[in-house]
Amino acid sequence: MICEHCKQRNATVTVTQVQNGQKVEHHYCDVCASQFHPFHAEFKQEPISIQQLLSNWFGSPTWQQQQVGEKQQAPPQPQTCPQCGFTYKQFLKEGKFGCPSCYDTFSEHLPKLFNRIQAGPQHIGKMPGARNNVYVIKKQIEDIRKRMKIAVDEEQFEEAAKLRDEAKELEKQLQFEGGDVS
Repeated sequence: MICEHCKQRNATVTVTQVQNGQKVEHHYCDVCASQFHPFHAEFKQEPISIQQLLSNWFGSPTWQQQQVGEKQQAPPQPQTCPQCGFTYKQFLKEGKFGCPSCYDTFSEHLPKLFNRIQAGPQHIGKMPGARNNVYVIKKQIEDIRKRMKIAVDEEQFEEAAKLRDEAKELEKQLQFEGGDVS
């Protein structure tokens, strides 16, 4: 998506405003978005409380609203984390989980939520240099392991062995960079 303001760079920032009861979204690049920062003179809007901000992000999700023509289904039973008793509704209200087990319990809802909040389930944007190197190496290892699994499934064991060795080399490099091999 291209920036609505300069029409040159990729849009990485989405600004959502409610004007006269209507939700309006604008997509800007980093440079143009910095011009519309809340403390910039041209940006005139009342301050938003953190609770309102989280409510806007995690409030009634649009993906749960039924589309026209879909079959009527019984409303789903509220999911509850077996470890801490936290419900998905509580998560939407508070904007955080109760325990690490909540991630597994509510995992089916997270991709849709991430797509709504940001451009997708993966971070796309700038990272500090050292962290970026670690991330790139981890991503390469992950891709190699996927290719290695496919090679084993297709009984291409020589190719799988080459990929295994390649992954081990990257793991050594990752340890050198200070990343966690997992």
